Amino acid sequence: MLALYTNLMIRLRSDEKGATAVEYGIMVALIAVAIIVAVNLLGGTLTGLFEDVKADIANPPTAKATP
Repeated sequence: MLALYTNLMIRLRSDEKGATAVEYGIMVALIAVAIIVAVNLLGGTLTGLFEDVKADIANPPTAKATP
């Protein structure tokens, strides 16, 4: 029985590929959530910026004459 327990413990300690894959999966999920939050927060600001640029291209502001 002791040999079975020892063998099982050795196998569990040496088999860390599954745990590593889970850790990488969690990291990828957290990075994806951070990207989604950043895009949602900056989306409105970027839309307004592009609309301003679009309006300036269509109707360029006139420069004031210097005396």
